[in-house]
Amino acid sequence: MTSIDIRDLVKEYGTTRALAGLTMTVRPGRVTGFLGPNGAGKSTTLRILLGLDRATSGTATVGGRPYALWDRPLRHVGALLDAAAAHPARTARGHLLALAHSNRIPRGRVTTVLEETGLAAVARRRVRTFSLGMRQRLGIAAALLGDPPVLILDEPTNGLDPEGIVWLRDLARRLAGEGRTVLISSHLMGEVAATADQVVVLGRGRLLADSPMDAFLAEHTPARVRVRTTEGERLRTALADGGLLAVPDGDGRWTVEGTEAAHVGALAARSGVPILELADERASLEDAYLRLTAGDAEFAATATPTTTLTTTRGARA
Repeated sequence: MTSIDIRDLVKEYGTTRALAGLTMTVRPGRVTGFLGPNGAGKSTTLRILLGLDRATSGTATVGGRPYALWDRPLRHVGALLDAAAAHPARTARGHLLALAHSNRIPRGRVTTVLEETGLAAVARRRVRTFSLGMRQRLGIAAALLGDPPVLILDEPTNGLDPEGIVWLRDLARRLAGEGRTVLISSHLMGEVAATADQVVVLGRGRLLADSPMDAFLAEHTPARVRVRTTEGERLRTALADGGLLAVPDGDGRWTVEGTEAAHVGALAARSGVPILELADERASLEDAYLRLTAGDAEFAATATPTTTLTTTRGARA
């Protein structure tokens, strides 16, 4: 079993501190989603972890040692940071063969990963003819080449079609199920929510959260219940008597914050209010993430003022 361990990691670029004493552990047997606003330090962390940049202080190790000290590193860590990393004049097979040779990986693995990533039919095409999605698949094939216990993927769904996104999701889960360490950095909250078991969130170079997905959602979003009835006002009164506020949501539906469906159902039953639908509403990862990082986004858009255009009947443009 191999984990990613980052301890007191600091990275400064002149007077700018990209990482401020970051400490985190990514454990095997689960898919970990790596989240944070632009400028939070995610890319800097991954670059230091993979030996592409140096830390000002602190350590970043895989399996207890820095990436640069691993002999044949592709056998230990597979990474996708940039889909454009393959030389455009090489074929997909040629690119993977060069990587295999440099890490003393059997040539048979090239055929295996080409088939696994759906690129076998285009293996002899030049990379420059590939779409973005095909380059993403090639980058994932390169990450899988050494059959490593650790997989690090940065925005891996970029350019993939729906079938490719589902394939990647299943791949990540399967690898984690085999006991591997899988770290996925992404801005696509829906995909992280559908794939990850664990969530790590950075903000301005600091660790904001590191917890299981369910615990993260429960901590950073309020409990909410959706209920539908034909007796809306009676429901409102019954819940108010129990200290709850029911807000109408149209078509006989109501939203109740800060409680659970079982409690709402009990209050309604006590007052004889008929209930047609009743369910706890699972908070979205996006909602939880935005609540947590609201004060840590380095780049945030401001609302655009609404401009009212007044027209005069009969006026010419």
